[in-house]
Amino acid sequence: MIGYQISFPAPGAARYEGKAEEAVHFTLRHQLLDAALWRRFVDVFKEDSDSADNGWRCEFWGKTMRGGCLTYQYTGDEALYRTLLAAVEGLLAARRPNGAFSTYPQDDCWRGWDIWGRKYVLTGLLHFYDVCRDETLKPRLLAAMTAHAERLFDEVGEGKINITETSDFWGGVNSCSVLEPVVGLYRLTGDERCMAFARYILSTGGCQDGNLIALAAEDKIPPCEYPEVKAYETISFFEGLLAMFEVTGDRFYLDTVEKFAAAVAATDITAIGCAGCTHELFDRSAEKQTDFSDGIMQETCVTVTWMRFCARLFALTGKEKYYALVERSAYNALYGAVNDHMLKQWDVGGNTLLDALPFDSYSPLVNQKRGRGVGGLKFFRQGGFYGCCACIASAGTALLPLTAVTQSPRGVWVNTYLRGGARLATPAGQTLILACDTTYPAAMDARITVSPAAPERFTLRLRVPSFVKDPVVRVNGEVTPVELADNYLSLTREWRGDEVTLTGELLPETEERNGKIAFRYGVLTLARDEQKEPGADLSAPLALSGEPARRAAPEAGETVRFLLPLQGGGFAVLTDYASCGKRWDKPHAAVSVWHNR
Repeated sequence: MIGYQISFPAPGAARYEGKAEEAVHFTLRHQLLDAALWRRFVDVFKEDSDSADNGWRCEFWGKTMRGGCLTYQYTGDEALYRTLLAAVEGLLAARRPNGAFSTYPQDDCWRGWDIWGRKYVLTGLLHFYDVCRDETLKPRLLAAMTAHAERLFDEVGEGKINITETSDFWGGVNSCSVLEPVVGLYRLTGDERCMAFARYILSTGGCQDGNLIALAAEDKIPPCEYPEVKAYETISFFEGLLAMFEVTGDRFYLDTVEKFAAAVAATDITAIGCAGCTHELFDRSAEKQTDFSDGIMQETCVTVTWMRFCARLFALTGKEKYYALVERSAYNALYGAVNDHMLKQWDVGGNTLLDALPFDSYSPLVNQKRGRGVGGLKFFRQGGFYGCCACIASAGTALLPLTAVTQSPRGVWVNTYLRGGARLATPAGQTLILACDTTYPAAMDARITVSPAAPERFTLRLRVPSFVKDPVVRVNGEVTPVELADNYLSLTREWRGDEVTLTGELLPETEERNGKIAFRYGVLTLARDEQKEPGADLSAPLALSGEPARRAAPEAGETVRFLLPLQGGGFAVLTDYASCGKRWDKPHAAVSVWHNR
């Protein structure tokens, strides 16, 4: 099998400060440690709760379990582990006599979002298996996952129910995305029925309207011209193709996925690191992002799925471009969606004021407010509600601190800069303490100490993002030539408690598109916020004076703040996108990344 080239620190072996850490603990407080919420997620499997409305409540447990397990992999939080364990035991008690977990009646399943929900059950159990410390529970988990998958294999497949016809939505690509956890189960068990079913899914091309795999391999049209263009589900399907490469080593799968990733990045990823300006669809968003939209756009489910997809590609290939995409999505779209004021949210169906969820579902780009709808909103029979974007977000908030510092057979990788430290293993198996002091991304100023238990020669790979101007690296105070390969500097030496510093200049930059202008600063996309400029008209042309932007002290919740001089005097206030639009309960709270010229 093809293993990851890059691996994470052990649970609890890294601790950081700053926005990434704050997002993790926010998620713990408002979601992952909520035992009552987990019980609601389990109860839907006891009630056939999705039967009447072809619903997707079936996804909530597994999607949140995956995020909880990734968060545990970072934090090592014991209270979280106990909460996840109870949620797993609760789910195991809700399985059907035939071994399946479903929210559709046994005599009326294989429709709507049934297989999608079964996918997420398998996904959640697989992720818990990875962190499970109870050796008596692991065989029960394997047995439950195997029985659950076998019910799928028994009734869906060649000469049975066609998987692309098991849903009325998106050509069945949602059902076909079960490919990824089915391959994951094969990795654990070696069960050839799993591989046979995976190859059956591949034979369908992923949807009933065309062959997504062939289209990506041919690389002649962008994903927004595929027969199905739902961004989240399509990316999820291609993650299954990536899993096939991991277990087979067949380069066709990896090459096809990389072509798909490059096409999405080129045509559909926006300034904040998300896709979908027409609802949640691939729609050539890189171009359309400058248009005002009165509808929902830039779904948090897409942000997190894209982040996870790129992180997996990075772990397999070591290519910096994939990590750069993860980082951009995290610092902009994802952290912007953290509902840290815990405001009220509006039900898009009836203008009913609902209690807050911890994450916003949609992110505006042009003169629009946040909080305009709850993505995937579903109510529970016993009261309350939840949504798809709130469930998936914890997998995103765990990702940046989990991957900030990683290890490989030949050394240690510093991929982004978070204040704090990590305990890792050197190639020789020694304990290594790596500590970082930095204010990144507000500035490029990192001081890293590398302290193995005993002197050892290995390679430290230091990422130098492409937006860092004139980088300077010093080892124990001495300047080291910065010779980059794929935006990484490799420092191979005997390490014995040494200090490495990376400094460089970050400057506000502009991007012009379709007669509009946007601003960025390093990894941060900058935006204007009506709440920060009372009386400002964000739709009015931005009459720039030509003077450079002036740095100002950040205010509460901001990473950076700039004052942009305007003709005739006055300033436009530019701050990091993630800090904008948080008070969308106010009458004037629009946000804009793109500005008229």
